[in-house]
Amino acid sequence: MALEHAILVSLLEKPGSGYELARRFDRSIGYFWTATHQQIYRVLKRMESDGWVEAREVPQQGRPDKKRYSVAAPGQAALSRWLHEPIEPESVRHDLAVKIRGAAFDDPSELMRQVERYQRTHSERLAHYLAGELRDFTGPDAPEPLDTMQELQHVVLRGGIAYERMTLAWLDDVLATLHRIREAQTGRTRAAERPGHPER
Repeated sequence: MALEHAILVSLLEKPGSGYELARRFDRSIGYFWTATHQQIYRVLKRMESDGWVEAREVPQQGRPDKKRYSVAAPGQAALSRWLHEPIEPESVRHDLAVKIRGAAFDDPSELMRQVERYQRTHSERLAHYLAGELRDFTGPDAPEPLDTMQELQHVVLRGGIAYERMTLAWLDDVLATLHRIREAQTGRTRAAERPGHPER
């Protein structure tokens, strides 16, 4: 997927300014397709030049006018072509997984601190997802029933929630394993330091 496709989906869900689009990436889309505000503005400008999006000037009181972007017919056609392309399962590059295997050759204490930081990040993300789900889909102010677009947004969010819960459960397992290994290493070191041990 290219950033263009994520922008097209977001603008079809709700037209908006470049700033509003960048904020949407910060709040939701960015969790599965990251982009800086500069990248979003640069790609948006190119998409406007290519005719994929069109901009309308919106006057603002006491502030400069802003551009409100929406998807043009060529952009809709480009998204439709992309939606029909087959996708392959993604290859995963996971630094933490390699570091965990590497802990067999080093003191696991520093890695445990890294895993704990990783755990805090995923806990915060899960809390953010759950708050968004309550606000937009399951809470008392959520629309009833959900329309097609909202149903699809919700199923993506549920995937994110399931992924974060799975990751946190795995990190608990990783920490428990690293604790066990460190305790075993500490026990062997103490035994080796005792008087009369064969290695002394």
